[in-house]
Amino acid sequence: MSNFYARNAWWLFTGAVFMFGSSFGQTYFIALFAGGIREEFGLSNGQWGGLYTVATLASAICLIRYGRLADTMTVTRLATLVLVLYAVAATTMALAPNVVVLCIAIFGLRFCGQGMMTHISMTAMARWFRANRAKAIAVAVLGFPVSEALWPPVGVVVLDDIGWRATWLVIAAMLLAIFLPALTLLTRKGRTPQGEGNDEEAPGMLGRQWTRGEVVRHWTFWVVLAGLLAPPFIGTCVFFHQVHIAAVRDYDLSVMALAFTIYAGASVTSSLVCGPIVDRVGPTRVLPFLLLPLSVAIAILAIPGGVVIWFLMVAGIGVSHGLVITLLGAIWPTLYGTRWIGSIKAVATSAMVMSTAAGPGITGAIIDLGIPFPNQALVLSAYCLAVSALYVTAAPRITAMVEAPPRPVPA
Repeated sequence: MSNFYARNAWWLFTGAVFMFGSSFGQTYFIALFAGGIREEFGLSNGQWGGLYTVATLASAICLIRYGRLADTMTVTRLATLVLVLYAVAATTMALAPNVVVLCIAIFGLRFCGQGMMTHISMTAMARWFRANRAKAIAVAVLGFPVSEALWPPVGVVVLDDIGWRATWLVIAAMLLAIFLPALTLLTRKGRTPQGEGNDEEAPGMLGRQWTRGEVVRHWTFWVVLAGLLAPPFIGTCVFFHQVHIAAVRDYDLSVMALAFTIYAGASVTSSLVCGPIVDRVGPTRVLPFLLLPLSVAIAILAIPGGVVIWFLMVAGIGVSHGLVITLLGAIWPTLYGTRWIGSIKAVATSAMVMSTAAGPGITGAIIDLGIPFPNQALVLSAYCLAVSALYVTAAPRITAMVEAPPRPVPA
């Protein structure tokens, strides 16, 4: 196993850098600026959540269309294009004179950061690896918890020192001066899955390559997606409303930011443990257990208490995140093959982005009705348990199709 990591360190590190760079478009980071933005533009929790929802939905729609570029453009060219647009979005965020421009800036950050940077990383891992795909993804996604551990504490300090607008100018400069040249260099070295069967594209269920149209018409996609949408929806809601949670529970926001280090450690540990297990037993057999950690974690938030409640919940979400993101990268190529994986993953990623768009808007509106987010936690926990029960029935059927010999697509 150690030889695998040593031999493939270049490509694994490349995937991790993409994930690390996605941080500036992730909810947990943008949410740090909620207080200053809401105060300057006079937005309520519901209005801020609604604006965020509109911007994120727009990014999800664009991801469906432009995510397929991962099938037709080289990683280097696509990464360069995305990073330049990413820096433009950060600059626009810093200079936004009104709510309309602010919404456009958030759209750009969400599309380039949460959307395309993550999409490029996971698509590359799916193509570059086969037999050890989940282990590769488990390492690549380490860039995400590292960014979660680093940027919230740093962001709070910089934000307090120079203000939210100047902070986004610094981010734009980092994207152009550090991430662009680094990823341009790293992505010039491609890889084929040699020593993992052969160099041919790996097939999916029933021994065939599925097109995007076939995938969205088949029941397996929607059943699997029902569970995979829960973690981004719930995680986004929690981190987006962290300022609100701090106010409701009388927590210190700077103390809450320290929990992201625990989150990162839990996510890293969960991902590294999960990767080899998924490779050994297959991603479909893990589905019934996928949402159980998240169900427990979000239920903890409903318990009244001190800031330790926040730390326990964030740690539980970290465990869930490590499991989900490792499975997420492995399950789509396992089910549908790698030939059209960029196009297929664009739809799946877009749906997940839409879930993160819906979360802040829905929960923000409920908060405006007088129901604090911690009071909404048990409903979210119950959804996770319901989908887990669905997976107990569906997972064996899906596994049977993955292991079945080639035949035509079932109705």
